[in-house]
Amino acid sequence: MLELHEITAGYDRRAPVLRGVSLHVAEGESVGLLGPSGCGKSTLARVAALLHRPYAGSVRLGGEPVRGWRHRAPRAQRTRVGVVFQQPRGAADPRLQLADLIAEPLRATGSPAAEVPGRVGELAESVGLGGDLLTRRPHEVSDGQLQRACLARALVLRPRLLICDEMTAMLDASTTAALVTVVETYRTETGAALLTVGHDRTLLGRWCDRTVEQGELAGAAAG
Repeated sequence: MLELHEITAGYDRRAPVLRGVSLHVAEGESVGLLGPSGCGKSTLARVAALLHRPYAGSVRLGGEPVRGWRHRAPRAQRTRVGVVFQQPRGAADPRLQLADLIAEPLRATGSPAAEVPGRVGELAESVGLGGDLLTRRPHEVSDGQLQRACLARALVLRPRLLICDEMTAMLDASTTAALVTVVETYRTETGAALLTVGHDRTLLGRWCDRTVEQGELAGAAAG
């Protein structure tokens, strides 16, 4: 499903965050990427999500080479990946109601307008957003409620690969358990693969088929 080969990436070519890193996630597999803050986990996750172009190396998604990043990536590849970030407030447009936040990818890819409310309602229910929460804006809900909406948004296009970049780091135990359950239910129903990034060895050990440490990936550089 996902092949990262010899990735060198960062935000300054003179001091890359990652050097020669390789990682493979098979179809339907769940892989945990473990490491301390600042070791480059999030940078690797952004490369995998087609959001950050590496300086060197190659990425294959679903057996096909990735040749574009962000809006330049082919739609068929962009929509195969869903991503949830650690900081929901940084990932959510503060002007949007939660219903519109969840619907963003549907509208961006031209889904029929008549299908949007049903899909949004289905996912809102699955992540535990009921009542009037969908009419509220990010500043009117808790971090946990906003992260539920961000997870629903990541799943709305039925991705084949879900990337969770420390998705639960800011959440309490009950919300963490609820969101992990949503992800695992989605994976059971669809066979999607998962790459989840974190520093909680116990959580990753329970959640994932296997866990790899950032320092084991052929030369990650702290940054």
